[in-house]
Amino acid sequence: MADKGTTTDIAPVNHASDVAAKNFDLDKFLVKLQLEEPFFCKVLRKVTKVRTEAIPTAGVLAKDGDIKLWWNPKFLASLTPKQVLGLLKHECYHLVFEHTTTRRHDPHVVWNYGTDLAINSLIPVEELPEGGLIPGKAFDELKSEQLEKMTEAQINRFNVLSAKIASFPKREASEWYFARLMEDEETKDALTKPVEGDEAGEGEGGMGSGLPGGMDDHEGWGEMTDEEREIARGKIRQAVEEAVKECDRKGQWGSVSSETRGKIREAISREIPWEMILKQFVGMTRRSNRTTSRMRLNKKYPGIHSGHKRGYTSSIAVYIDQSGSVSNEELALLFGELRNLAKNTEFVTYHFDTEVDESSETVWRTGKTPETHRTRCGGTCFKAPTAHANKNKHRFDGYLILTDGYAPDPGHSRLKRGWVVTTDGAIADFMGKEVKVKMKERAAA
Repeated sequence: MADKGTTTDIAPVNHASDVAAKNFDLDKFLVKLQLEEPFFCKVLRKVTKVRTEAIPTAGVLAKDGDIKLWWNPKFLASLTPKQVLGLLKHECYHLVFEHTTTRRHDPHVVWNYGTDLAINSLIPVEELPEGGLIPGKAFDELKSEQLEKMTEAQINRFNVLSAKIASFPKREASEWYFARLMEDEETKDALTKPVEGDEAGEGEGGMGSGLPGGMDDHEGWGEMTDEEREIARGKIRQAVEEAVKECDRKGQWGSVSSETRGKIREAISREIPWEMILKQFVGMTRRSNRTTSRMRLNKKYPGIHSGHKRGYTSSIAVYIDQSGSVSNEELALLFGELRNLAKNTEFVTYHFDTEVDESSETVWRTGKTPETHRTRCGGTCFKAPTAHANKNKHRFDGYLILTDGYAPDPGHSRLKRGWVVTTDGAIADFMGKEVKVKMKERAAA
C-alpha cells in the first residue's frame, strides 16, 4: 500500500486475466455496500469512479476540482468479494480522515505507511487484500524465488520494516505511526533511501524492491496546491457530514463501531484545528522580498526598466521548554506540522529552561528535521526565550514557545510571539491577544 513506485517485479500486484477484468462489475459491489455498509456507500456516492489501468491497484485523489476513485479492473477482479468491500472501505477512510488533503505530511512515502497502518486497524484482516500493512503483524515471509532476486541490503530493509510494524499496537492515529517511523533512523532510511539493487528513480529516493505495498495507490497526493486541498476538503467534509446525519437518523451504520463513529464525528467537527492556527501564525510572519526580473514588464516604464517579482520567506525561532512538561510525542507532533510549513519558512530551534541553551541551536529548512533530544532539565522561565528573541530580532520574523504554560508572565515582547501549549498544559491569562495554540492529539485514524 505504499506509493506506486514501490510496486516491483519482486513484490508484484496480483492481476486477473483480461477476460475476468472485462467481466468485473463494480456496480454490483456498490449495491452490496449500500445494503451492508450504508455509511461508506453514502460517502462514495459523491465520488467519481474512474475505471483505468493507469494505476496498478486503486486509489482516491482530489483532481480538477473533483474527488475521484481510480480503480484497475484487473486488480479488483483478482480479489475476493470481501476484499473488494474492504478495499472500498479503505479508500473511503482516506477521504473521511483527510489523509489526501489537509493532514498530509512529508516525506509522503512515510505518511502513506502511517495512514495505511491507522486505517487497517479499523478493518477486519480477512477483508484486506494481500500486502496490506497491519499493525502488530509482520510481513509475510519472502519466498525462495523472491530471495533470489533481492540483494542482501534489500532483504535487510524488508526485515527492518517488518519488525518495526510487527511491534506497533493497533488503533493509533496516522500521526502516531508517522512519528514512530520517523523517529527511528534505521526505519526512516529503509523507507526513504535507496539501497543496493534498487533501480534509479524507483519510488521515493529510489526505494522500492521487495517491500509489500500492493493494496492502493497514493500517487498524486502531493500535487495539489493549498487552495485545491481546501476546496477538496470542503467537498469531502460535506459528503461525510451528510452521511453521518443520514446514518444517525436511520440508526444504520453497518460495521462502523461506536468508537470509530466518534472519530468520524471528531474529524468533521467545526472546531478550528490547532494546526490551522499555527499555519496562520507562520503565514503572518512572512516578509516580502522584492527583486528585479527581466521576464516581467515594468508597469510604469515598460520596455525601459526591468519589472519586479516578489517572494515570501520568513525565519521563525522555536523555543522548546526543557522542564519535562513537553513529551517526545508532543515534540514530534509539533515538528510534523512545522515540516509541512517549511517550504517558505526557516525554523531555528532552541532548548530552554531558566536560560536559553544557545549550543542547542538547530537551523531547520525544507528536508531537514531536528532530532527530538533533551539538553536541559531545570525549571521554566519565559523571560529567557523572550529576551533571547528580542536580542536577535534582526534574525527572526517571530518566535514560538512550546511549553505547558506554567510559568510567570515574561512581559512585553518586541517581536511577534506565539504560544504552543501542550495537550495537558494551560493557556495563561498573560498570553492575552497573542497567538495561542493548544495542541490536541489526533484521536482519528
